[in-house]
Amino acid sequence: MSDAAPDAAGSGIEVRQARPSDEDAVVAFTEDTWSDRDAGDYLPGVFGEWVRTDGDDQRTVVATVDGEVAGVGQGVLLSDTEAWAQGLRVDPEHRGRGVSAAVTRGVFDWARERGATVIRAMVFSWNVAGLGQARAMGYDPATEFRWVHPEPDPEGLSVAFAEDDALEITDDPDVAYRFWADSAAREGLRGLALSLDESWALSELAPGILRRAADETRVLAVESPREARGCAYRTRTFERDGEDGPTTHAEYGVAAWADLPAARALLSGIARDAAEVGADRTRVLVPEDPRPVSDAARLRVELSDGPDFVLAADLTGRRAAARNR
Repeated sequence: MSDAAPDAAGSGIEVRQARPSDEDAVVAFTEDTWSDRDAGDYLPGVFGEWVRTDGDDQRTVVATVDGEVAGVGQGVLLSDTEAWAQGLRVDPEHRGRGVSAAVTRGVFDWARERGATVIRAMVFSWNVAGLGQARAMGYDPATEFRWVHPEPDPEGLSVAFAEDDALEITDDPDVAYRFWADSAAREGLRGLALSLDESWALSELAPGILRRAADETRVLAVESPREARGCAYRTRTFERDGEDGPTTHAEYGVAAWADLPAARALLSGIARDAAEVGADRTRVLVPEDPRPVSDAARLRVELSDGPDFVLAADLTGRRAAARNR
């Protein structure tokens, strides 16, 4: 993508790589993105860093109208073939003029040039406008997930239910992947879990990712004498400001289990691991499916209010060609 490319629709919109001088304009129209909800926008706090860290595997773009910054978005390469789109925002004064579509096309073009064959994005389930725009731009539904929040506890006692003495927690990534490969969770999530490198981004969970997590963070696998029964891995810890001061959060890229005893063992293991790294809170990705969600509820583990949706767009053109046959 050239530094300043006119949008294909000929609308006077130009898409180019973001510059440090764009920060004030972007912050101004993203400070109150969801004014009707109790949800702040992270973009004002990260845009400057995004621009500074752009490189071969990351591109932040803006759309301009008559030289004025009207929209923003970012693409990140997560693997040789997978890209992630995030941070799509449009100045309310320029909505309805094709700015969102121009930014999306710019990110798609960059990802395609970098060799990606698929690009995915996450949209909150309540963001009806965002969902509609994503579908209009060629994204299709991929999967949905929910957060569960076991309370950090050195003894793991924050998770209710009786222990199963036949179950063991191991940190062996091969045991973890052996369960994941044939699990209902993998099928429900289309093989996706949180990236170790990019927060809020999902990519295909391969054996190498679990082996890397075993070296850099933590892998937890539930094993009985005869079979693997569950898996999880920690992606990162991070700080978040709250009403009572900063809190430390431990994040887990996925948690999957075979049954309720395995869920109890795994979520207890996560509670202990989070306590070991000094976390005050956890967030753990699970499939948005009645079985894992109700298992967590049965174990009296806190659940988020609703799911988040992941959508995916084919960058090869094959799906569009098939539709036109």
